[in-house]
Amino acid sequence: MSADVGDGLAPGVEAIATPREATAAERAPPARGYRVIALVVASALFMQQLDGTVLTVALPTMARDLGTSATSLSVALTSYLLALALFIPASGTLADRFGSRNLFCAAIGVFLLGSLACAQSASLPMLVGARFVQGIGGAMMVPVGRLVLLRSVAKEDMVQALSWLVMPALAGPILGPPLGGFIVTWLDWRWIFYLNIPVGILGVVGAFLLVPDVRGDPRARFDLIGFLLSGVALGCLLFGFELASRPGTGLAALALLAVGALLAIGYVRHARRTTDPILDLTLMRVPTFRLSVFGGSLTRITQGAQPFLLPLMFQIGFGLSAARTGTITMAGAIGALAMKALAPRVLRRWGFRRSLIVSGLASSAGYATCAFFRPDWPVAVMFGVLALSGFFTSFQFTGYNAIAYADVDKDRMSAATSFYATFQQLTLSLGICTAATVLELGTLVQRDGRPTLTTFSVAFVVVATISAAAVVWNRRFAPDAGAEMSGHRDHD
Repeated sequence: MSADVGDGLAPGVEAIATPREATAAERAPPARGYRVIALVVASALFMQQLDGTVLTVALPTMARDLGTSATSLSVALTSYLLALALFIPASGTLADRFGSRNLFCAAIGVFLLGSLACAQSASLPMLVGARFVQGIGGAMMVPVGRLVLLRSVAKEDMVQALSWLVMPALAGPILGPPLGGFIVTWLDWRWIFYLNIPVGILGVVGAFLLVPDVRGDPRARFDLIGFLLSGVALGCLLFGFELASRPGTGLAALALLAVGALLAIGYVRHARRTTDPILDLTLMRVPTFRLSVFGGSLTRITQGAQPFLLPLMFQIGFGLSAARTGTITMAGAIGALAMKALAPRVLRRWGFRRSLIVSGLASSAGYATCAFFRPDWPVAVMFGVLALSGFFTSFQFTGYNAIAYADVDKDRMSAATSFYATFQQLTLSLGICTAATVLELGTLVQRDGRPTLTTFSVAFVVVATISAAAVVWNRRFAPDAGAEMSGHRDHD
C-alpha cells in the first residue's frame, strides 16, 4: 500500500509556538536533526506498511480460517482505509491543540490496541472492527509526523527530507511479502499483528526522546459539524463502493452512494460558510496543490488495487504458495527503494512536470503488463516488471508529495496535510473497491465462484487505464512548477 509519505528539529531545540511567528531560519533544522526525526517518524510508517503488505499475502489463508472468501476480505482492508479517511482530517487541528509529539505517541498506542484486537479476531466482523480501530491510530501517526517535517524543514530541502522519511519505511513493503509468506506457511497469521508491538514501543520511546513538540495555533476551532458531515459522507461513499462489488447488494449500495453524495454537497456548502473548515476546500485554488491531488488520486487508485490483486492472482490463479508469492511481490518495494536516492537528482535535472509525465506513463505500462502474467512466465521476468513498476510509481509519489506543498503557506500546512492525506487514503480505498468489483463481476459467470486468470487480466487493465489518465493532469503543471524545491532551472 502506498501511503506515500520529513523531519524536525534536533533534540533540545525548543518547539515552535506558531508557524506565523517563526522565521524560515528558525524552522529549518540542521541536516542531522531532520534526518534523525525522519527515522523516528518512519517507524510508524514502517509499522503501517509492514502490516498492510504482510496482510495482503495472508488473505487466502485468513479467509479459510474465518470461513469466508478471499475477495470478501477486501472489506477488512477497506475498513482500515476508511478509518484513515475519516480521522485524518482531524489530525492537523488536534496536533495544534495537544502537541504533535503527544498525539503521535497516543496514535501509536491506539494502533497497537487495534493490532492486539486483530490478532484475537475469530470472525470477519470482529476483524473488520479491529482493523477500524487500527485505522484510527494510523490516521494520526503518519500525517502528524509529516506535519512536523513540513513545519520544520526549508523548502529547498523538502525533496531530500521526504526521501529520508520514506526510505526506512520502504523496508516494510520489502520485508512484508516474504515475511507474510513465512508466517502463513510456518506459523499463524495472527503473528502478523503481534509483530507491531515491539516496533510500536520503539517508536513511542524514540518520539519522546527525539521528536520536538511542534505546534500550530492552539486556539484554532475544531470544526465538529464539518468533521461529522465529511466523515459520514466519506463512510457512505466508501462502503457504497464496497457493497457495489458484491452481488445482490445493488440497492443498498446505491442508497449509501446517494446519501454520501448529498452529505458531501452539504459539507461543501458548510465549508464555504465557516472560517476553519476541517477540510479547507480553498486549498484547491493553489494550482500545484490541486493538480497533485487530481493526478495523485488517479495514481493511488491503481496503487491501492495492485497489492490486493497480485497476491490473489499468484495464489488463486497460479496456485503458488504464500511464501513463493511473497518473494515475488516484494519486487515492487525493492524498485521503490532503489528510486528514492535518485529522485532529487532526477527532479533537479528534468523538473516536476516532465518527470511526472514520463514516470506516469512508465508505471501505467508496468501495471498493464501484469495483465499478461501467466504461470509459465519466468519468475525473474515477473520480478523485473514489478520492480520497474515500483520504481516509477514510487517516483510519482515522491514528486506528488513534494510539489503539493510547493506553493502552500507555512500557516496552512496543517490544513494542507490533513486535506491531502485524506484524499490519499480515500483513493487507495477506491482502488481496492475497484479491483474487488471487477473480480466479483468476473466470478458471477464461474461455477466455482473463483476468479479466473482472464478476470485478473481485466482488473489489471482497468486499473492501469485509470493510472494512465493521471498524465492529463501532469501535463497541466507549469514547466517551472516546484523549481524552488527541485532546483530545476530549465524553464523551457
